[in-house]
Amino acid sequence: MIHEVDEAIRRLLSDSGVPGGGGELAFEAPSKEWTARRNGPMVNVFLYDIREDVGRRSAGAAEVHDESGDLLGWRGPTRWFRLSYLVTAWTNRATDEHRLLSEVLACLVRVQSVERRWLTGSLAELGAKVPLITGGALSEGAAAADVWSALGGELKPSIDVKVTAPMRGEWTPAGPPVTEGIVLRGLDEPGFTGDGTARRLRYEGPSSAEGEGFAATRERPVPTPERPAGTARKRRGGAIR
Repeated sequence: MIHEVDEAIRRLLSDSGVPGGGGELAFEAPSKEWTARRNGPMVNVFLYDIREDVGRRSAGAAEVHDESGDLLGWRGPTRWFRLSYLVTAWTNRATDEHRLLSEVLACLVRVQSVERRWLTGSLAELGAKVPLITGGALSEGAAAADVWSALGGELKPSIDVKVTAPMRGEWTPAGPPVTEGIVLRGLDEPGFTGDGTARRLRYEGPSSAEGEGFAATRERPVPTPERPAGTARKRRGGAIR
C-alpha cells in the first residue's frame, strides 16, 4: 500500500507539471549523501512517519461470494494508516527553491483527496476515498528540527503532507464446495467386525446428484396393523432408529 501512495503523489504532481524545467522527483531520504549526489532542480517527497488511524479500525471478516452466490472466501477488515511526508525543493539558489516549493504547494492545496485516476493496485481496487492534508503540523512526537537532525542535514523549508490510506485485509480462501456425500467403509482386519462393504450416509441434497457418496432414496415400508406408521424399528445389536 505504501508504494501505491508514493505513486499516487508522483502522478498528482506530474499532472500539474511539477517539477517542471527538467527537474526530477525523488522519494529518498534527503541525507547529506543524497544531497552530494544531487544534480539539477529536484523535489523530494520523504516518508518520515506511519501511524494507524485507530478510530477507523473495525473487526470481523466479511464473506465474499461470486456472481452465482458461491462462497469464495473471507476478507479481513480494512486497516487505515496515516502516512506523513516531508516535501522539499532543491536547487542551487534559495530563491529558486522557494519558487519551486511554491509551485508544489499550489498543486497540493487544491487537492483534498487523491483522485481515482491517480490510484493504482489495491487502492484502486478498494475504491475508497483517500484523504490528503497539506501544510498541517508534523506527526505527533516529531518536529522539523528533529527530522533534519536525524537525517544529518541542515534545516530547510518544507511542506508536511498527510495521506490516510486503506490497507486491504488478509484473504482466506474457502475450500471447494461439497459435491459428494460421506461413505463409511469397514476394514477387513482381525478383531474388526466389519465386512469390508461400504455404508452410505444419507445426503440431504438435490435428488439428481450422483456420486459414490450419495445414497439412493430408500422406500419406506407400508404401515400394517402389526407395525403402524411411526413405529421405531430395532436392529439386532444396534440402536433404535
